[in-house]
Amino acid sequence: MTQLFPNVDWEKMWAATGETLYMTGYSIVVTFVLGLILGITLFLTAKGNMWSNVVINKIISAIVNIFRSIPFIILIVLLIPFTKLLVGSMIGAEAALPALIIGAAPFYARLVEIGLREVDKGVIEAAKSMGAKPMTIILKVLIPESLPALVSGITVTAIALVGSTAMAGVIGAGGLGNLAYLEGFQRNRSDVTLMATIIVLVIVFIIQFIGDFITSKIDKR
Repeated sequence: MTQLFPNVDWEKMWAATGETLYMTGYSIVVTFVLGLILGITLFLTAKGNMWSNVVINKIISAIVNIFRSIPFIILIVLLIPFTKLLVGSMIGAEAALPALIIGAAPFYARLVEIGLREVDKGVIEAAKSMGAKPMTIILKVLIPESLPALVSGITVTAIALVGSTAMAGVIGAGGLGNLAYLEGFQRNRSDVTLMATIIVLVIVFIIQFIGDFITSKIDKR
C-alpha cells in the first residue's frame, strides 16, 4: 500500500473518512425524519386526500421545489449566515450539516410523496370505513405499504449526500472531499485523490448494498 500510495497520510485519511461518515450518517437520520414529514404532508394535502388543502400544498410544494433545485455548492454559500448563527462557524464537519440537510430533505420528500402515491387507495378507503383515525392510517397503512419505496428513496438520498459531503469539503467542511482537494489536488498528489475517491466509492457501494438488502426483505410483492 505504501508503494502504491506513497503520499497518503493514513491517519489523516481515516480521520477524513470518519468525518465523511459522521456528516453522511447525521444528515441521513435528520433528512429521513424531515423528508418523511414533508412528503406525507404533501401527499395528504393534495387534492382528494384526507387533509386536502390547496394553499398549504402549493406553499410546501414551492418550498420543496426551490430548495431541491438549488445547486448544492450555491446552497452552502447562501446558508453561510444561517450556518454561522446555528453552528458558530462555517468550517468543519458540523458546519456542513445545515446545508446537507436542507438540500437533501426536500429531495427525499418528493421521493416519499411518489412512494405514497403508489399505495392502493382501496386499502386507505378500507381503513377509513373501519373508523381509523388519520394518524392510524398514516402509521398503520401509508408508511407500511410504501416502506420499500421509502427505503429505496433514502438509499438514493444517502448516496447523493455522500457526494454532497465531498463538495462541502472543498470549501472547508472537512471529510474526504476536503482531504482530496487540499492534500491531493492542490499539492499535485494524485494518489491521495485516488485513495479518497476509492473510499467514497466503497461507502457508496455499502450504502447501496444495505438499501437493496433491506428493500428485498420488506418488499412483499
